[in-house]
Amino acid sequence: MYYNGVYHLFYQYNPKGAVWGNIVWAHSVSTDLINWKKVEHAIYPSRPFDQFGCWSGSATVIPGKGPIILYTGIIDKNNTQVQNYAVPANLSDPYLRKWVKPDNNPLIVADPFVNKTAFRDPTTAWLGKDGHWRITIGGRRKHRGMSFLYRSRDFMHWTKVKHPLHSTAGTGNWECPDFFPVAVHGKNGLDTSGMGPNIKHVFKVSLDVTRYEYYTLGTYLADKDRYVPDKDMVDGWNGLRLDYGNFYASKSFFDPSKNRRIVWGWANESDSTDDDVKKGWAGIQLIPRTVTLDPNGKQLLQWPVQELESLRGKAVKMGKQKLEKGAKIEIKGITVAQADVDVSFSFDSLDKAEPFDPSWDRYDAQKLCSQKGSTVEGGLGPFGLLTLASQNLEEYTPVFFRVFKAQDKNIVLMCSDASRSTLSKNIKSHVKDGKDAYRPSFAGFVDVDLTDKKLSLRSLIDNSVVESFGAGGKTCITSRVYPILATYNNAHLYAFNNGSETITINSLNAWSMNRPLLMNH
Repeated sequence: MYYNGVYHLFYQYNPKGAVWGNIVWAHSVSTDLINWKKVEHAIYPSRPFDQFGCWSGSATVIPGKGPIILYTGIIDKNNTQVQNYAVPANLSDPYLRKWVKPDNNPLIVADPFVNKTAFRDPTTAWLGKDGHWRITIGGRRKHRGMSFLYRSRDFMHWTKVKHPLHSTAGTGNWECPDFFPVAVHGKNGLDTSGMGPNIKHVFKVSLDVTRYEYYTLGTYLADKDRYVPDKDMVDGWNGLRLDYGNFYASKSFFDPSKNRRIVWGWANESDSTDDDVKKGWAGIQLIPRTVTLDPNGKQLLQWPVQELESLRGKAVKMGKQKLEKGAKIEIKGITVAQADVDVSFSFDSLDKAEPFDPSWDRYDAQKLCSQKGSTVEGGLGPFGLLTLASQNLEEYTPVFFRVFKAQDKNIVLMCSDASRSTLSKNIKSHVKDGKDAYRPSFAGFVDVDLTDKKLSLRSLIDNSVVESFGAGGKTCITSRVYPILATYNNAHLYAFNNGSETITINSLNAWSMNRPLLMNH
């Protein structure tokens, strides 16, 4: 949240180790979203209503009163979940270091029709024209994902609305729901309570079953307290994602200081638990992203917050450069293990795009990427960047595009492929598709107009993470990778083309990235 000139990040944290358990709400503060100072933990298990755990939630800034945190508490060994609140002990402390949990907790207890073990993660509240506050809480009814809706006049006494804000069959447990408005025109963000004619609403949920995040765009019918996705939205496992890679439990907030909405996601580790214990930490916050509605009205655009550019150091530029079939050009002169790379590609013709086989699943980009990797020659593509590459390419993480021709349109595939990212054998066991090594070929399709025959890619590379934004943020993919050769000064970065159509690098700008300041209290 943003309050009185300070950004506050609250996050699930185990002060006793690099594995799950003993979870508290840790608390860090910043004035620029980049340089952070750690302060005291805000919430930790201490009362009957949260003695078995303090789980996720949200902050709401009440006009004229200040912030309130809503969070899920676990009250017994059966994993019974209730919703609690905490308030700052001293509003005049700029960092809001101490938080208190008043005696009238819990605020919300599940009724007999709610699964008490799947009832968590209250959202930021929004204020209706009727003067009532509303929040939604994630859960499930059998296999149906549920977004329970509660209303309150005073923020203290909450009543469950008979019907959910939204629900979808066959999607399993809903975690970390997020519900917010976006402007149909322009790039300004909106307060969570924003309503009006030129507004769409976003409903985002983290699916416990798949460990990915999905969202739809739609209409909030305030008079009926219902959210209805737009007709062409896929509402479920094949739906739009904020990120097609290692990205979960994201939360958005409105930043009134710069009139923007920011979404912030988390990435877990995909190396072994033993490695996590050795290094003493696990899990990272990714780079905060501004989020706006694509002018096409059919999806969101995400882009790293502008403040990230304050970390840019040494720069290199590349002008027009041809990439023939099989070409590989090294980008030198910067520290490529910690870099910001922004490149624009173009091509003369779409004629060589390979046909999109009708038997392929138009929703399963990941499967297609695992079959059509960066070394599999195509017509138009694969082309892009080889990040965190060792000198002889024993290790590399390619981020690339491939263009297909379907009957009705061109289909653009974007991949971030970790399958050759490391020679290390210490990879977290993760049984998916019968494989046990978690080095996935993450991928998403890019809904982009190719009339100008251009595609852009921005990748943020930071030692164990590659965070990529295709076509101005239409498709985002985060990979966690653990090279053992391509580290620090031994890492290399290349632009490449393995398609038969010649690709042109229109422009390439890359920067070494400095470290932010990380201050302990």
